Amino acid sequence: MNALKLRFPAPGQPDLPLDIGMHRIGRDEDGALVPVDEEQPVLVCFCVDRRGVWLNVSEGVPGVHVNGRQVRRLAMLRTGDAVYVDGYELRLVAPLPVAAQFAPMQVDVAPPAGDPRIVLRGVGGHHHGRSFILDRPVLVGRHADADIHIDDPAFADRHARLERVGPLVQLIDLDSAEGSVVNGETVRDAVLQAGDQVVFDAHHRFVVEAPSRAITAFLPAPEPAGDDRRHVPSSRRGGALRLPWLLLAALLLAGLLALLLLFGAG
Repeated sequence: MNALKLRFPAPGQPDLPLDIGMHRIGRDEDGALVPVDEEQPVLVCFCVDRRGVWLNVSEGVPGVHVNGRQVRRLAMLRTGDAVYVDGYELRLVAPLPVAAQFAPMQVDVAPPAGDPRIVLRGVGGHHHGRSFILDRPVLVGRHADADIHIDDPAFADRHARLERVGPLVQLIDLDSAEGSVVNGETVRDAVLQAGDQVVFDAHHRFVVEAPSRAITAFLPAPEPAGDDRRHVPSSRRGGALRLPWLLLAALLLAGLLALLLLFGAG
């Protein structure tokens, strides 16, 4: 698995690959955010394990936010998250460039049968907590008819369109001024898959999700055919035979109660 990268605010500063381990961030002599060792003052630490990337805020360090939400101690991060440390933005970016566009021959690919729905779930901004099903083209913009309406005077009426192509989603720019941000990278057109994060207008954040439907888990097991029936456990074979005996016992009990009532009344 390729490591995510941490992008620094200083122009020209190389990205830091976030391999498994501890990555401590502090300040250099000029006050810029840089990687430091454990002997230097640490503002935040990016801890990477097989579960993902964790942000650990050092005790007494104020003003740490993830996507505009304050973090006091610990937070789990995803690709595309913006981490603000004392007013400076660090961005978690994907290890590989975002795919820009489908090849023409792939545009008409139909979703495979039984494929789960793909949704765009809001994780920041005005649409936080809402989900938009991508079962048809979805328009993002300031226009009143936009499916994802962003009411900002500086935002384009028709900013972008999201279209599902098989198991993926294509983001198509509609001549916006600033483009969109996908997994921390500013793009125009892009190909999205489950887990990708897309940001419109700086703080309207969404995550592409494809929830699985474990339908088979709720279906009864098929009955064995032919000679396979002899391999069915005895408890299951007896289940079908016990039902008539239960009915007979119930009828017998009902008859006894009727006789008791009859002779008791006499």
